[in-house]
Amino acid sequence: MTLTREVVASQILAYLNHEIPLAELVNWAENTFIDDVIESESDIDLLDDIVMYLAAADTPQFPLTWEICCEFMHRLGQSLKVVAEAV
Repeated sequence: MTLTREVVASQILAYLNHEIPLAELVNWAENTFIDDVIESESDIDLLDDIVMYLAAADTPQFPLTWEICCEFMHRLGQSLKVVAEAV
C-alpha cells in the first residue's frame, strides 16, 4: 500500500470519530513501517514523524491528545472542526 498524507489523515480522523480504537490505530501505524511505501519523496520526513508517534501512542511518553491530533492534521494540510451530534 502507498502511504500518503490523505491515508494518515484518514486514520487519525477514524480514531477521533471513534471508528477505530487507539489499539487499532497503533497497530496500523506499526504495520505501516513494515508494509507501506511513502508516495512522495518530499513527504518522507513528515509522514515518518507522524506515523512513528502514532505507533507509540499507547505509551505514556507519547500521549495522543487533542492538541497533538490537531497539530498532525495541520501538518498534513487539514484542519479539525468539532461538531456535536445528538446521540
